[in-house]
Amino acid sequence: MLWDRWAPVPSRRYSTPVSPDSSSNPKPADQALTELVETQGDRLFSLGMRFCGNRDEAEDLVQETFLQAYRSWDQFEERSNPATWLYTIASRVCQRFHRKKSGEPVHMESLDELLPMGAGPMGVVPSTEDSPLDSALREESRREVEEAIAELPIEFRMPLVLKEIVGFSLAEIAKIMDIPEATVKTRLYRARLRLRQALEQALPTQDVPAPAYSQQVCLDLLQAKQESLDREVAFEFPPNIVCERCSHLFATMDLAQDVCHDIAKGGMPGALRAQLMASFQDES
Repeated sequence: MLWDRWAPVPSRRYSTPVSPDSSSNPKPADQALTELVETQGDRLFSLGMRFCGNRDEAEDLVQETFLQAYRSWDQFEERSNPATWLYTIASRVCQRFHRKKSGEPVHMESLDELLPMGAGPMGVVPSTEDSPLDSALREESRREVEEAIAELPIEFRMPLVLKEIVGFSLAEIAKIMDIPEATVKTRLYRARLRLRQALEQALPTQDVPAPAYSQQVCLDLLQAKQESLDREVAFEFPPNIVCERCSHLFATMDLAQDVCHDIAKGGMPGALRAQLMASFQDES
């Protein structure tokens, strides 16, 4: 395929979830879960906000996840990754919270509906230079992305959040969700395109010509771009390979991923952290 002709360039922009050392001797539940709160609490709270939409319910989700983990710590296998194990519990809690809600979206657009293949206006990514206009556009971009995440069907939202906000690999997400890795990839790719589509609503537009190549070439390039986003590496295409329309498409995908990583920076409230520590003491 086209993307076999060149190699990606590594990037150090993002980090993967950090876990307590799973190779060490078994630890008491209070020590192990305290470490998990420190290493995973902020990201787990971000996941809760993406699934619940409000702070109170997100805190409930985080508390239930950590308490379930505490009470089942004796079932944890030391050879496993504690973070993966924790988010497996969180995934089940999210499913249960989801079933309590009504009116959740069920439709997910097809790939053809999500791709701007014809000629017409497209969103233009703001410059990286600081200015009031760009700052406002980036803030609106965040709002559009957050709304788009909330509107994703849960089976697409979960892999998207676990990958782009929490930072797990596709293999880890497959284990957490107990589905094939290929299914994770398919759902993640469509979810990214939905976010990109929503993001365009916040951006200034300009007329862009139709793709310069056949649809299959564009799809091959898109596949290569998606795989570079999976690995979070900067992907450099040879000159004159990417047409103007694909270039704008890829730029908005990059911005959507950047916004997701920015969302992940939100921390767990200090009061919630203190409540968790007190709960562990009560359980011991």
